[in-house]
Amino acid sequence: MSEAVLAITFAGPLVTVQDSGRRGNLRFGVSASGPMDRLSFDAANAALGNPAGHPAIEVSAGGLMLHCKRGVVSLGIAGGVFVVEHAGRRVADWTVLTLHEGERLAVRAGASGSWAYIAIAGDVVASDWLGSLATHSTSGFGGKILRTGQEISVQGAMVRDNRAGDIARPDFQNNDPFRVVLGPQEHQFADGSAETLLGGGYRVSEAYDRMGMRLSGPVMALDGALSIPSEPVLRGAIQVSGEGVPTVLLADHQTTGGYPKIATVISCDLDRLVQCRAGEEVAFAAVSAEEAVAIVRDHATARAAYLEEVGEVSGTLEERLMRENLIHGCINLD
Repeated sequence: MSEAVLAITFAGPLVTVQDSGRRGNLRFGVSASGPMDRLSFDAANAALGNPAGHPAIEVSAGGLMLHCKRGVVSLGIAGGVFVVEHAGRRVADWTVLTLHEGERLAVRAGASGSWAYIAIAGDVVASDWLGSLATHSTSGFGGKILRTGQEISVQGAMVRDNRAGDIARPDFQNNDPFRVVLGPQEHQFADGSAETLLGGGYRVSEAYDRMGMRLSGPVMALDGALSIPSEPVLRGAIQVSGEGVPTVLLADHQTTGGYPKIATVISCDLDRLVQCRAGEEVAFAAVSAEEAVAIVRDHATARAAYLEEVGEVSGTLEERLMRENLIHGCINLD
C-alpha cells in the first residue's frame, strides 16, 4: 500500500482534520463538529472522486504550507477565495492537483473567505473518536489539530490525474441577506428587538472561531430575566447574552445553553455566513418556518445536482485533448 508523508512547514490557527461530523451525540454533550463550510468541503471531495464525508483538511484564513517528503498524492481544494501555490507556481484556488515528492503546496488567505478545504486521495492517519475523525477544536478530541512541525501520513495515497483541473464554483449561491427564522425565545426580548436584528448594522467581530461568531452592532435588550433554563441548542442559533450581544453558534457549539435565542439562521445559508471575515457586514432577513423548509429543499436539489456535476471524471490530459478535436481540417499550402 502506497504512503505519502506531508510535512507541515507552517500552519495557522484552527487548521484541523474534519469529516462530515460526529452526529447523534448531542444528548451526551458532544457537538457534531465537522466542516464549517459544508458545501465547499463536499465539493473538494466530490471533484477528487472521494466518497461523501471523506476526511479532509480544513484551513483557516491563517493558512497552511505543506512539503511532500515522500510519495505522491492527488488533492482537491475548494473554499473561500484563497491564494494557492503549487510547486512555486500560483494555481486556481478551486482545483484538483497532484503533489509529488519534493513539491510544496501553500494555501493562504486571498480576497475573501475564512475557510478552505484540502481533500486527499487516500486515508489521513488521525484519531477516531466516537466513530468520527472530525476534530473538536476546543477540546482537541478526535481527528487532529495540525500545527507547524508536524507530519501528515496518508495511507493508500492515490494519483487521480483524470480529475486534474479547475473545480466549478456553485452558481446557486448569492450575496443576499442571511435568512433566519425568528424565535424560539423572541418573546424574551424588548419590543422592537427583532426589527433591530433585521435592520442591519451588524458586523463580524474579532471573536470568531469554530464555536461561534459574535456580532458587533446594535444591542438587543432583554425583557425580564437575563437567562432561561438551559436547553439544547443547534448550529445556526443566534443567542443573545445579558449585554445584548448576539452570537451565531457554529460547528463546535456547546450542546446546551441558557441565553435566549432570538432567531436561527437556516442551514443552507450557514456556508455563506461562515466565510465572512472579521469586520464584514452581515444582514439578516426573516422567513417563516414553512418558507425555510421550502428553501432548504430547493437548495438540497441544486446542491445534489452541482456535486454530481463536479464529481464527473474529466479524463487525462490526453483524453481531453482527443475529445476537443482541436484539428478541424487541413490547408493545402501548394
